[in-house]
Amino acid sequence: MKSTINSSMGIREWAMLFALSLLWGGSFFFIGVAVSDLPPLTIVALRVGLAAIVLWSIAWVIGLRPPKSVKVWVAFLGMGLLNNVIPFTLIAWGQVQIASGLASILNATTPLFTVIFAGMLLSDERFTPLKLGGVAIGFIGVVVMIGAPALADGDGTFAKLAIIGAAVSYGLAGVYGRRFKAMAVNPIVTAAGQVTASALLMAPIALAVDGPLDFAGPSAGTWAAVIGLAVLSTAVAYVLYFKILETAGATNLLLVTLLIPVSAILLGSLFLNESLELIHFMGMALIALGLSAIDGRLWQRRVTGKA
Repeated sequence: MKSTINSSMGIREWAMLFALSLLWGGSFFFIGVAVSDLPPLTIVALRVGLAAIVLWSIAWVIGLRPPKSVKVWVAFLGMGLLNNVIPFTLIAWGQVQIASGLASILNATTPLFTVIFAGMLLSDERFTPLKLGGVAIGFIGVVVMIGAPALADGDGTFAKLAIIGAAVSYGLAGVYGRRFKAMAVNPIVTAAGQVTASALLMAPIALAVDGPLDFAGPSAGTWAAVIGLAVLSTAVAYVLYFKILETAGATNLLLVTLLIPVSAILLGSLFLNESLELIHFMGMALIALGLSAIDGRLWQRRVTGKA
């Protein structure tokens, strides 16, 4: 049976999208704390490993069990590669050479790739000029809000390409993940299976690159940040991720990468006493305009009203 995707999201989908942007926006804070004591790949391995334990515990309590199908586990492996292992590794390597703000700008190209891949590969998510224009406007808003000077810096070319490669991988993951609805896999099981596959792949990579983990070394604050990163920014976030993907589609889902910088700046203003300037509000306004164009409903009503 062909799945139905809401190209225009309802209030429920928008609420989940904003919640997801807060959870993933908060991950920058958790990583910023953890990276002082732990190497990047080790953080990634701990993140997905602990998230897998949390998600399978939740699944078990509510009566869900791991799928027995080899086909489903192969799909989990593919999703783990595209959505965690490849982008997390590229981002971790890239951020050694470039600033996190620039990485956020480059990561915000994800919806551009998602719109293209979804339009090419998914019959029910064909791209339109309005969607493409909306993504472009939203991306300009991110650049305006975070600041354009870093983009003009010629240093770290390969690092910038690595972050863009991560965005490409995320875009493909959004399209690839649509198969789990057709397989009738519950979003919680999908999230758990994906991070489990990611943990199995990341553990040997982290061990080979970073070496064995000294559990006594990191501070209590670092472990609290790792737990927050695993539970909130990964376990809970991926349940929302796959639920939005199931109901609203790949293109709408990856709009979250435009909202993450907004969440990060607002969280900084609320909890870190960082000030909001006029340029931030201008960027947010452009992002809101872009999101409305991608959603399409307000624009369609305007066209209909004129007609």
